[in-house]
Amino acid sequence: MSDATLERIGILGAAGRMGRSIAQVAGEAGVEVVAAVDRGESVGRDLGELAGVGKLGVEVSPELDALEAAQVIIDFSLPAAAGELFAKAASWGRPVVTGTTGLDAAAMEALEALTKAAPVVAAPNFSQGVTLLFHLAAEAARRLGPGFDAEIVEMHHRRKVDAPSGTAVRLGEVVAEAKGLDTTLHGRSGHVGARTDDEIAVLALRGGDVVGEHTLFLAGMGERLELTHRATDRQIFARGAVRAAGWVLGQGPGRYDMTHVMGL
Repeated sequence: MSDATLERIGILGAAGRMGRSIAQVAGEAGVEVVAAVDRGESVGRDLGELAGVGKLGVEVSPELDALEAAQVIIDFSLPAAAGELFAKAASWGRPVVTGTTGLDAAAMEALEALTKAAPVVAAPNFSQGVTLLFHLAAEAARRLGPGFDAEIVEMHHRRKVDAPSGTAVRLGEVVAEAKGLDTTLHGRSGHVGARTDDEIAVLALRGGDVVGEHTLFLAGMGERLELTHRATDRQIFARGAVRAAGWVLGQGPGRYDMTHVMGL
């Protein structure tokens, strides 16, 4: 492990919502953004102005090579761009924190190669509260045992295009693993019959401007336990990503997630 302190980050997907939030949070934490990479109409714009924090003197560049100047690269981009980054970062031996999901086979292969050259924190959700929810959910499901049925409900804003959320899917996987099950349903419809003992349903709600809510129901005979996480500010994900960037700097090559970052 290294005693290095996080001082310089680069952001891929810098002009996106998460990229701008990371720029804000990094400034609050005293971490300098030395490279901002994105493509499209944001190229040439000052990242600070895009993020609403005033000029930073860092222009958005379309060139991935700009990220080599960073100690840690934080990636919230698209699968194709992320795959390119993983290959570059492997050649630089540079740690990466990535929240890009939906990676294709080529990007996954590049990610695997990167983990042999540098430490990577990869997670579908960088909320510290959600990470703890996963931990508590697994513990509760194990301790309550087969007499408690598990069901998951998630709600997000009306503009979210995928369902169920990646976080809800992962929550279902965590609970299924804890209960020794291998069946997860994405909703129910029609005459489906009585609930079986080996299923977990994940139901998605959409509406308004909800940042994100996830509830695990563990329902037994005569009692029910509910574990809920509610996000009210999108910056929670940026705070988790910046925390992960500080943590990953001291790690050896390999693939990590937020449970490692939080010591769970």
